[in-house]
Amino acid sequence: MDIKDFEEKTTAVKEIYDGRVVKLRVEEVELPDGSPAVRELIAHPGGAGMIAVDGNRNVLMVRQYRIAAKAMMLEIPAGKLEYGEDPLSCAEREIVEETGYKAGKIVKLGSYYATPGYCEEILSLYLGTDLAWQGQHLDEGEFLNVEKYPLDTLYEMVMNNEIVDAKTAIAILKAKQILG
Repeated sequence: MDIKDFEEKTTAVKEIYDGRVVKLRVEEVELPDGSPAVRELIAHPGGAGMIAVDGNRNVLMVRQYRIAAKAMMLEIPAGKLEYGEDPLSCAEREIVEETGYKAGKIVKLGSYYATPGYCEEILSLYLGTDLAWQGQHLDEGEFLNVEKYPLDTLYEMVMNNEIVDAKTAIAILKAKQILG
């Protein structure tokens, strides 16, 4: 079937909230059968993250408190894009800021929608190797611990649902596939 058979046509847009990180709007749409519906959408500039693997197949991870999850989360280093920012530049900045390491070799792992049912956020993920120490410099108000894990251990943690952050799980699975 063609996309035109399923496409929803926007008939009206109402801006609800314009925040520092997200914007919220309500769109009135016409469904493929002609009936009306309402969609609540979150605009987000996107994010980028990098799974950093050293020469011994150890991965630099960050553990930080996430208010939405109300928990400490184990994640790859990542951050929010500024509107119009190149995702690779963001990922390179975040890995140095959060871990203190710069990747000498980078491979793009892909870009993924976080929650396409209501959010426009796209996460771009990268694999970084050939790591060199540059010095950590966290953003103001950023609190995290850097931890090292063998890639195989992280893979098992994903498979056992011990890692519940989606971008991190995708990055680990793809890095494991690439690096073996």
